[in-house]
Amino acid sequence: MSAMAQNRRKERSVALLIETSNRYSRELLHGIRDYMQGEGRYWAVHLTEQGRGDIPPPWLKRWQGHGIIARIENRRIEKAARQTGVPMVSVSASGLARDVPTVISDSEAVARMAAEHLIDRGFRNFGYCGDARFTWSNEHGKHFERTLRQAGYSCSHFPSLKNDHTNWLTEQRKIAAWLKTLPKPVGVMTCYDIRGQQVLDVCRQRGFPVPDEVGVIGQHDDRLLCELCDPPLSSVIPNPRQAGYQAAGLLDKMMDGQDVAAKIYPIAPIGTATRHSTDLVAIDDPAISAAIRFIQANALEGIHVSDVLQAVPMSRTLLERKFQRYLNRSPYEMIQRIRFQHAEELLLKTDLSVSEIAQRSGFLTPEYFSAIFKKRVGVSPRAYRQQSRGA
Repeated sequence: MSAMAQNRRKERSVALLIETSNRYSRELLHGIRDYMQGEGRYWAVHLTEQGRGDIPPPWLKRWQGHGIIARIENRRIEKAARQTGVPMVSVSASGLARDVPTVISDSEAVARMAAEHLIDRGFRNFGYCGDARFTWSNEHGKHFERTLRQAGYSCSHFPSLKNDHTNWLTEQRKIAAWLKTLPKPVGVMTCYDIRGQQVLDVCRQRGFPVPDEVGVIGQHDDRLLCELCDPPLSSVIPNPRQAGYQAAGLLDKMMDGQDVAAKIYPIAPIGTATRHSTDLVAIDDPAISAAIRFIQANALEGIHVSDVLQAVPMSRTLLERKFQRYLNRSPYEMIQRIRFQHAEELLLKTDLSVSEIAQRSGFLTPEYFSAIFKKRVGVSPRAYRQQSRGA
């Protein structure tokens, strides 16, 4: 029997209890679709338009299928999904249904990326604006503070309460009062992009200059929402398509009767989308600020530290010492960091060849890029791309 015929014999009915109201969830659905197409799975998909945290769809009570991938955001969804009695994979970070495989963004990596982004902009004061309704928001806050503490900084947390959202005017005043207490300039991570939009609204209304006094970064990179913000919001870019792909693969194994560990499967973020809300070097030293801006603008053009010294004349020893003082890294390390992050994003988001990615990221040769990538990550660029895409 051919492989195609065998796959057709395994045609199954799969329910996707995933909202379609935000970009993250739609990308999850793209990842599930990619798995079905890539692996030749003939799944009859049941999906209805719904919002995050909505009640279970009425059809689920009568549905007779083989597996579920669900954003389990409340007890009602959890109960309804369990009552079907079929294998289930969660793609929610709510903390519910801990006894099923759960594929979610790597909270530690997301928070670390946000912290490093703000540190690279020269911020030395930090705040985290979360939403107490969400377990994952609290986790992001803990990891953000831990990353900063390891780098020698402290972090102020917005005192969010679970019922704050019921009155936006009251919550707005509360955010404004919190921001007023923070030493400036301050870099603020928000738990997701909507919270980032809210913080930017408060800054505009209360006269806190962004990014001069308050730099703001969200996470999810809902591009339309980020670009509608005033000013546009920087955001950590997750990899929900990979999460959807991996969730589909786990469910496929479960429906085949294989054992799958009931644990969290974290998916690393892709990178950071820098927009105007953090587009500032918040360092008092004008020469070092200029050097950092030069590196940010030209790192992908194959520059060397000597080029930085031509743009901002000083001794190399002084440049190195000041970079270590302000950023805890050398100018060369900053150049390589920007190049590496760009290359990693191209590996995950494009089908460009390794040679083309090396050239676009400012590396001298594809061989040098591959060698430094393997030294840093542990695998070659091609292997990393394959693993990240679930191949």
